Amino acid sequence: MAAMARSPAGRCRLMTEFPLINAALFAGLGIVIFIVAFTVLSRIAPIDIWKEVVEQRNLAAAVFAGAIALGICWIIAATIH
Repeated sequence: MAAMARSPAGRCRLMTEFPLINAALFAGLGIVIFIVAFTVLSRIAPIDIWKEVVEQRNLAAAVFAGAIALGICWIIAATIH
C-alpha cells in the first residue's frame, strides 16, 4: 500500500505496511519539527542561548535550553503517539 492510501472510510492513512518504515518516517518528522520549534523559540528568547551556555558557561541558560527541548519533545511525542 502507498503511504497516502485511502482507508475504507475514505480518510487518508499515513501508515505503510512496514512498521520500521513507519517508525523511521515519524522519527524523522519528529526531529524536523523539533529542530524548527527549538530554533524559533531560541530566536524569540531574550538571550543568545548558545553564547550564554557555551561561551559564558551559564548554568541557568543551559537549564532553560534543556527545558525548552524536553517540553517540545514531549509535545511532539504526545502528538505523534
